[in-house]
Amino acid sequence: MAFSWSIFLSLLAACGALMVLERRGLPTTLSLTFKGDIKRESRWLAQYGQAVCTVVAALLVVQLDPAGWNRAVPVLVATFGATLVTTAIKKSVSRVRPGRENAGKFLGPSLKHGNFKESFPSSHSACAVALSAALAAFYPAAAGTFWVLAIGCAVLRYLLDAHWPSDVLGGIAVGYGVAHLALFVLGAR
Repeated sequence: MAFSWSIFLSLLAACGALMVLERRGLPTTLSLTFKGDIKRESRWLAQYGQAVCTVVAALLVVQLDPAGWNRAVPVLVATFGATLVTTAIKKSVSRVRPGRENAGKFLGPSLKHGNFKESFPSSHSACAVALSAALAAFYPAAAGTFWVLAIGCAVLRYLLDAHWPSDVLGGIAVGYGVAHLALFVLGAR
């Protein structure tokens, strides 16, 4: 799937609109409790696009695809690039996560680590989308599966009260943009 400015700009616009609504008091937190198999399965799905998952995906690409490293490298660059971009934004704005004191507030730049204030944008969502975008570019027959995994991961970030809806959409936009940039720069298109 080629990069689409309309998708990217729509994600950013929806993120901005949700952020305004959240700041005006729109109730967005759910406080759901998952138990048993649902809890265990959701934890697995919520890790899609994270470091171990991404490395395993890249190793599978190397082992199963004749193009091997020519495809694995862009997958790794896209996904870890999304991590770097989201981390830089998180450190720049320091948004407080839902359910915490000062929830939703932007505390400004800080290099000091503090998970409670690293909500925007969702890195999990960004990495899941970056991984899926890169894999879908190389393996279009499996694109539906990749996108279900990415969107499932992103939705779980909201359902588990780890992020505001705008954080999730912001992460999706970052992941989508970074993946397509990495594919373009590395000539993987």
